Amino acid sequence: METKKRILLADDDREDQFIIAEAFEEIGVKDILHFVENGEHVLAWLETCAAEGTLPELIVLDLNMPKMNGTQTLLRLKEDERFRHIPVIIYSTSLNNIERDECIRLGAHSYVIKGITFNECKNIAKTLYDCCTELS
Repeated sequence: METKKRILLADDDREDQFIIAEAFEEIGVKDILHFVENGEHVLAWLETCAAEGTLPELIVLDLNMPKMNGTQTLLRLKEDERFRHIPVIIYSTSLNNIERDECIRLGAHSYVIKGITFNECKNIAKTLYDCCTELS
């Protein structure tokens, strides 16, 4: 029996959370996403998961979050032996190539630009799900 896949998605924008959750449902994937609002919550949730032995297969980080942004969170994840093996995708509205290149240099698997249309969001959901299943 295949274990259920899990994606941790950190984004402080509730509307963006709702849209990506709807996009996942639209592609036929339910109950795979766990949302947190910032990098501090990413680390706290992962601590709980590590204690339970239930780490997610993929972490998706918004670049611009309060308290601890995506870049800072990425650095902390890649410094921690327990979490560095989990692929991280940066998920942002920023088209800045310097930011993208820096995130990849710091260990992000990839950098995905947030969709504008719902169709784009569905394609992103499919990409994230495929990445989750291929890399785990």
